[in-house]
Amino acid sequence: MKVDTAIIGAGAGGMMCAAHAGGRVLVVDHARAPGEKIRISGGGRCNFTNLHCDPSAFLSQNPHFAKSALARYTQWDFIALVEAHGIPWHEKTLGQLFCDTSAKDIVAMLRRMMRVAGAELHLQTTASQFAKSPEGFTFELQGPDYTGKITARNLVVASGGKSIPKMGATGLAYEIARRFDLPVTETRAGLVPFTFADGRFAEISGVATPARVTAGGTSFDEALLFTHRGLSGPAVLQASSYWKEGEDITINLCPETNILEELKARRQARGRKNLTTVLAQHLPARLVEHLASQLDLSGNLADWSDTHLQNLVTHLQNWHLTPGGTEGYRTAEVTLGGVDTAALSSRSMMSKTVPGLYFIGEAVDVTGWLGGYNFQWAWSSAMAAARDIAG
Repeated sequence: MKVDTAIIGAGAGGMMCAAHAGGRVLVVDHARAPGEKIRISGGGRCNFTNLHCDPSAFLSQNPHFAKSALARYTQWDFIALVEAHGIPWHEKTLGQLFCDTSAKDIVAMLRRMMRVAGAELHLQTTASQFAKSPEGFTFELQGPDYTGKITARNLVVASGGKSIPKMGATGLAYEIARRFDLPVTETRAGLVPFTFADGRFAEISGVATPARVTAGGTSFDEALLFTHRGLSGPAVLQASSYWKEGEDITINLCPETNILEELKARRQARGRKNLTTVLAQHLPARLVEHLASQLDLSGNLADWSDTHLQNLVTHLQNWHLTPGGTEGYRTAEVTLGGVDTAALSSRSMMSKTVPGLYFIGEAVDVTGWLGGYNFQWAWSSAMAAARDIAG
């Protein structure tokens, strides 16, 4: 079979690219259905982009690499596409946009666009033995629809990273990159819960509270969730992308309240109140009980001097913890690292050394924050490659 463009991976980036690349396009995926990560994302509603999408919200060894693609296909462009297909959406916190009804609306939209473009989709199909040829690229295909050799003028690798292997994630993109001598940066799990030994927070599992979580010098103000295994919640997932093994994280349990002044005022007005009772008006009661098992919170508020209150508040706003690790790729929403951006054109996503070879989406060393940023990178990088191919 000869095609103009072969795309490995029928996820967000792969389908978006297939709908816009032009010519005869073949999309290959080993999954039973396309867009599985789209389908499960956002609690089944798909957080498809973010109003505040900006290059500063992306991690990469080259922080400037994402600027070109993000500028040429923006969140506003994708919102316009969604609206043109009649998909209702709404904004949640921090600029996060979700489908009103179902993430399946986004999958259906992309499949419809692929059909209109005439792109072929082969599911439950594996691709292997990639090689360069005078006509472009060759590889072997094995699946229910076709088994044999494929020749393609362009090869787009959109197979993602290693996150959520139960959904079929593999390191295929990195294998293909190395097959063509492209460098791959170190990869690790991102947007992932922290784990602690000995069930440190098991007794308060399920407790959530607003917090500021800091790792690697970067802070995020969102919800913190205590779990049987450790810490989760949006603030933790965000911070995990900046954390390195063995480092501390810092938790501020009172990020938006002048808790010291509050405690002083309560001491003057109702000094006979127990300190833990007063703290429970600012923090979840079970969390206060947990803190009381580690700190001396005994006595009435009137018994606490300014110095003791200051020391307590310092602890509440600078709680230093050292995670034992993370839950890894098993639950990670993204993979940090990937195909080295130094080997790719930021305008087209094409390899600088192998003409016609493109890498898009999560396969590349560009990782966004939680909240629709990684989907926007998939749309933007896919359009960069598709426009270059179509041109």
